[in-house]
Amino acid sequence: MSARGRCAKVLPSELNKVCPERDDPATHPRKMSDFEVVPNLQQSSSSVSRSRRKAHFPAGSNEKENLISWIPENIRKKECTYFVESSQTSDSGRIICECGYLREQHLDDAAKPPIFLGKEWDPSRHIQEMPTDAFGDIRFTGLGQKTGKYVRVSSDTPPRVIYHLMTQHWGLDPPNLLISVTGGAKNFVMKPRLKNIFRQGLVKVAQTTGAWIITGGSHAGVMKQVGEAVRDFILSCSHKEGEIVTIGIATWGTVYNRESLVCPMGGFPAEYVLDEENQGSLSCLDSNHSHFILVDDGTHGRYGVEIPLRTRLEKFISEQTKVKGGVAIKIPIVCVVLEGGPGTLDTIYNAITNGTPCVIVEGSGRVADVIAQVANLPVAKITIALIQKKLSVLFHDTYELFTESKLVEWTKKIQDIVRSRQLLTIFREGKYGQQDVDVAILQALFKASRNQDHFGRENWDHQLKLAVAWNRVDIARSEIFTDDHDWKPSDLHPVMAAALISNKPEFVKLFLEQGVRLKDFVTWDTLVYLYDNLAPSCLFHSKLQKVLLEEREHTAGSKMPRLQMHHVSQVLRELLGCSTQPLYPKPKHTERPRLSIPVPHIKLNVQGSSLRSLYKRSPGKVTFTMDPVRDLLIWAVVQNRKELAEIIWAQSQDCMAAALACSKILKELAKEEEDTDTTDDMLALAEEYEHKAIGVFTDCYRKDEERAQKLLTRVSEAWGKTTCLQLALEAKNMNFVSHGGVQAFLTKVWWGKLSVDNGLWQVITCMLFFPLLYTNLITFSREKRLQPLGCLARLRAFFTAPIVIFLMNILSYFTFLLLFAYVLMVDFQPTPSWREYLIYFWLFSLVCEETRQLLYDPDGLGVVKMASLYIKDFWNKLDICAILVFIAGLTCRLIPSTLYPGRIILSLAFIIFCLRLMHIFTVSKTLGPKIIIVKRMMKDVFFFLFLLAVWVVSFGVAKQAILIHNEERVEWLFRGVVYHSYLTIFGQIPSYIDGVNFNIDQCSPNGTDPYKPKCPETNADNKKPIFPEWLTVILLCLYLLFTNILLLNLLIAMFNYTFQQVQEHTDQIWKFQRHDLIEEYHGRPPAPPPLILLNHLQLLLQRGLLRRPATHHKLKEKLEKNEEAALLSWEMYLKESYLQHQQCQEKQNTEQMIRDIAQRVDVLAELLDLDRVKRTGVVEQRLGSLEDQVHQSAQALRWMMQALRGNGFSPGEDVPPVGSSKALDTKEMELEGRPEESRPPYHVLARNLLYPGSHTLRFPVPDEKVPWEVDFPLYDPPAYSADHKDMAVQDPFSLSLESLLKINYNTMDGLIDRQSFHGLYAVQDGLPLNPMGRTGLRGRGRLHCFGPNHALHPVVTRWRRNLDGSIIRKSLKKMLEVLVAQYPLSDVWALPGGSLEPGETLPLKLKWILRREFWPQFQNLLKQGTEVHKGYLDDPRNTDNAWVETVAISVHFDTQNDVEMKRLNSFLQGCDPELCIRWQVLDKRIPLHTNHKELLHKVSTLLGAYY
Repeated sequence: MSARGRCAKVLPSELNKVCPERDDPATHPRKMSDFEVVPNLQQSSSSVSRSRRKAHFPAGSNEKENLISWIPENIRKKECTYFVESSQTSDSGRIICECGYLREQHLDDAAKPPIFLGKEWDPSRHIQEMPTDAFGDIRFTGLGQKTGKYVRVSSDTPPRVIYHLMTQHWGLDPPNLLISVTGGAKNFVMKPRLKNIFRQGLVKVAQTTGAWIITGGSHAGVMKQVGEAVRDFILSCSHKEGEIVTIGIATWGTVYNRESLVCPMGGFPAEYVLDEENQGSLSCLDSNHSHFILVDDGTHGRYGVEIPLRTRLEKFISEQTKVKGGVAIKIPIVCVVLEGGPGTLDTIYNAITNGTPCVIVEGSGRVADVIAQVANLPVAKITIALIQKKLSVLFHDTYELFTESKLVEWTKKIQDIVRSRQLLTIFREGKYGQQDVDVAILQALFKASRNQDHFGRENWDHQLKLAVAWNRVDIARSEIFTDDHDWKPSDLHPVMAAALISNKPEFVKLFLEQGVRLKDFVTWDTLVYLYDNLAPSCLFHSKLQKVLLEEREHTAGSKMPRLQMHHVSQVLRELLGCSTQPLYPKPKHTERPRLSIPVPHIKLNVQGSSLRSLYKRSPGKVTFTMDPVRDLLIWAVVQNRKELAEIIWAQSQDCMAAALACSKILKELAKEEEDTDTTDDMLALAEEYEHKAIGVFTDCYRKDEERAQKLLTRVSEAWGKTTCLQLALEAKNMNFVSHGGVQAFLTKVWWGKLSVDNGLWQVITCMLFFPLLYTNLITFSREKRLQPLGCLARLRAFFTAPIVIFLMNILSYFTFLLLFAYVLMVDFQPTPSWREYLIYFWLFSLVCEETRQLLYDPDGLGVVKMASLYIKDFWNKLDICAILVFIAGLTCRLIPSTLYPGRIILSLAFIIFCLRLMHIFTVSKTLGPKIIIVKRMMKDVFFFLFLLAVWVVSFGVAKQAILIHNEERVEWLFRGVVYHSYLTIFGQIPSYIDGVNFNIDQCSPNGTDPYKPKCPETNADNKKPIFPEWLTVILLCLYLLFTNILLLNLLIAMFNYTFQQVQEHTDQIWKFQRHDLIEEYHGRPPAPPPLILLNHLQLLLQRGLLRRPATHHKLKEKLEKNEEAALLSWEMYLKESYLQHQQCQEKQNTEQMIRDIAQRVDVLAELLDLDRVKRTGVVEQRLGSLEDQVHQSAQALRWMMQALRGNGFSPGEDVPPVGSSKALDTKEMELEGRPEESRPPYHVLARNLLYPGSHTLRFPVPDEKVPWEVDFPLYDPPAYSADHKDMAVQDPFSLSLESLLKINYNTMDGLIDRQSFHGLYAVQDGLPLNPMGRTGLRGRGRLHCFGPNHALHPVVTRWRRNLDGSIIRKSLKKMLEVLVAQYPLSDVWALPGGSLEPGETLPLKLKWILRREFWPQFQNLLKQGTEVHKGYLDDPRNTDNAWVETVAISVHFDTQNDVEMKRLNSFLQGCDPELCIRWQVLDKRIPLHTNHKELLHKVSTLLGAYY
């Protein structure tokens, strides 16, 4: 470490470079004045916005400057400022300071004469904090381009500063789980299988839950195992999946090659060399960690410096609340232990003490195996001898270093660890239900949460919130939704909303299985909440914001209006099409009553409110939606959430309409989506929903054709009063429309009331000779059902059939065209003839029909919308064009001076009218597809003309410029440039272009002849062309090459491609477009033009004079409610059948079968391995059981021999010994799973190592050494007595014999009662001895008096009742409610009682919660109560010489109308605003002091109540 902390100054312009080479420290020593002391945490103005956080810090200059300015202001390092020579030397034999560094590695001022008082080196005085000089990006040389983050911090850095750095500047998202991995710091050997299981499980739990893994960060021991696990996972996954946050917290002074990390302006990146060969006693950083926090205390080579800061940081992170997916959870923490030594035991003990669950990996060695092997034993069986034996086996190399006091300490800590079984999980290879480490880790957290004290059912809520946040539905199924707790569907509503928002479909499916009804869950305000929480990147979200912005501009308001469902409806109508009515109509009153269903303990903040507040009103005010499944389905589809939408669609009743609507929405969104991948996903999902609709309709059509066709035309109220058929047409779902059932329905509509079995020739014949209708030539559909028609009815049914209307219109149109052609060619007179007038009349009828189509609005869309829909149709555009051209020609024709132009224009109109014939032929199965191909090819020709125009114009301009000089006639310019060039493509090559066939008589020399082109450039003498013939010939050849060969063949290829592409789907396209023609003639008046004017007159009379509503001719059918309900139930039944069939097909899929077989083989191989491990374990268990039985037999024989001796039977000399020494040795061992005694024989809380309210550590006292009668020579407890300055009466603070002799024990000492409920107690050296044994601490601690400190604890209870007054029962036992209080400066609840002051009858704490006038009455209640406990109380404040003794009195109110209970409730008060009082359900998980819970247990036993 000869270059510690060296770095030259770096200019701002060099920030993007690697930190430069350092100068020699001897020539450039640092001075203390170079460092500036700044406040600990300052909010830099350039801090990175949370919205711009990323997993890896960008290399941009702004972000670097932010980091460079923030870190020195808030992060410090430590430096030794006083060189004191140490008795030890460095590895190279040089003199070092007490801090471990060489003289030249100190500051310049540190090596000068002493500037501090005293010559002793004191870290508190001689080490100072300074701005850190090591931070930035770290890259491991030779190990790829992976870059991590690092920072050097002082050991006194507040955890909040480090957490701020990680989340705000390093861009880490707060974790859902904190995994602290601890264990052996040196390399150790693990079984290959156990190593693989650990690695796979650790990264799996980190990757699935979004956890942070925290280790020691060095390239050795357990840290190396974790790093390699992360490395293997990253190599096997994609970049997105392989992001696992692995944080190494190491000691700066023990990092080898750390000088390469020093750079005051930040290393971006700093190159670090991992050199294990030369590291010596130091350690290298692990290259597989992503972030490093290097803790500096100013020393060198001292391990363990980082442990306090790591503990504080982990505790701080675990206290943070993370809101993800609508669920607010405190970040849970779990400690995973592999192998380890004494330091690891301390870590486990501290974790258990702080309530952190620990997972011990058995088989990893040393401390982990010691704890694992005794974890299932009763605490009384864990003795010093047993621990000594375990250590001798597992620590055989270092066993001689364990002193007797160390063994005692280890035994005590292991006992305390094992005593907290709810926080301890042993991972055993092959244990049932624990094949993976990730399951063990999550089970440990649930186990700890389940055993944690909570009020009521909060622990179950907490577990479920954890599972949702981690997205581990497997854990939720196995650990939460069990028989131990009954979940009400309403209890799952908040987590259901959270699962929806965070896109966790498996949880949504699970909650639906657990009884959540969407009808109860989806309310009006719930929908508003869900849409408020749309992802900002969602296209639908941006469309909603656009609608809100438009509304704000329309209302001229400054504040953005709050999102309501009519805003959503406005966007949905744009997506679904105007044929649908608004799904969520705008309410008359914008403010509606809020909703209500109780939602406990969840924070889901949206615009100042939470989801919990949505469900807090009476059920009468809840506003439910019309179709909750539809609402959730739309919400999921607009966000392109495939799995979620599929689960919700499976719940839908109107499933076919829902699938088609989803397809339409997705296709419309895909048109506007900018991201190509998202567009592809949307189109794929739209196609999938179309296939779902086809699948359901196919099953329905197979079962019942008539009911299936009703589904097509049924008006769906839920989907905006539209139909399935209309939705499919709007979405252009050609596969659905071309389905055989849909086409059969369209054919049925096409034939009207005629039978579809009739031939076309029969219809035409009857149309021309209608009396044939009364013969059997034509059959009607009703007659096929044996329902005869009358004469007039047959006539009406025939002529109103769409096919007959179509044929009559064809006949009429052909007649119109023939007459029109005759007039144009034969009978076009200056004065119109009667034939021409007939054409005009005919055209007027066509105009009237087009007007009717334009104004026909059965859905109430409005004239503007109908006009836009009318214009969108290509054939309507053609009709308008033809009519307008005809009117223009007619206008010119009626003016004598423009008669001829009028005829020309009318001729053009005739062409357009003839083109209109193609629409008529679309109904033909033969011609219809060809017309579609022609339309597609017209688009190809249009784009081809752009390419052709480039060559035509370029060649034409060049040719004209070369051949002809200054042609001023525009018409001849156009001919020369465009027309002649275009004709050249078809072989009409100009004769003068090569000069061979040039004839001066065919052109005009000066361009004066209007009928001849201007002559090319010629010789003035002989009139011969002088232009370069060779150039024009070359240009002509190139032009013909590119146009005739290249472009024309390109056009042919385009036509061929279009033909093949369309030909594959021609049948579908034709079937799809066939609907438009059928629907047009289904709603068209029966009479053909010009007789159609009679129908128009009839419509005008009905609508204008009689005010009759318009008849709906669209393919819609409004069903009765009963019929519709039955139809939808039938559809839903067939949908379930379809889904089951799909699942069976997926299982029968070859690829799926191969995957299933491979998975089963893997499971089988794993089971075989587990079976081998289990067999080994079973053999060991059976041997242990056999030894135990031998030991028990030996004990029985020994008892028999003793009994025989007692009765006078003397044994012989050669009696064999009973039992072997080996069997006797196994007396200490016990089989796993032996239940522990219900109550420990000795006090436990009074032996906690850390005395409460102080930094004093007790002397460790194992269970076997508690009694005073047991010899304990090592016992040397510290002394501690607190000075209570606020107490008037207290025993002496010191333990001097003179002051102690003044105390009278075992009697009344003035006002102080020093008598024990347990009789006389011993007094030794002026101090009383705790009657329950040793505690590990002398003095009186925080108690007031030596000897017994008397207390009173009233236990006030009543029965828990329903609203009707009946007593609530659980497990057939009545349930109690107990009065509890939470006092100021306390985190836990307690019984309303406490220590009795000398001369007082009521505790001071009890007086705090009762008014003074009620004190005497409460004393009477105590006298009437039942004493449930009188004696010693296991209290953490107890010591060897002072302890608490209490009297617990049960005061129970048996009746609901008890007068005394009412008086008690009225006299409860809080003299302190922070004092809380409440009636709480009595349960073993109630969060009280442990000793108070024992008193409650006795009360519940006394009253026979549930506990």
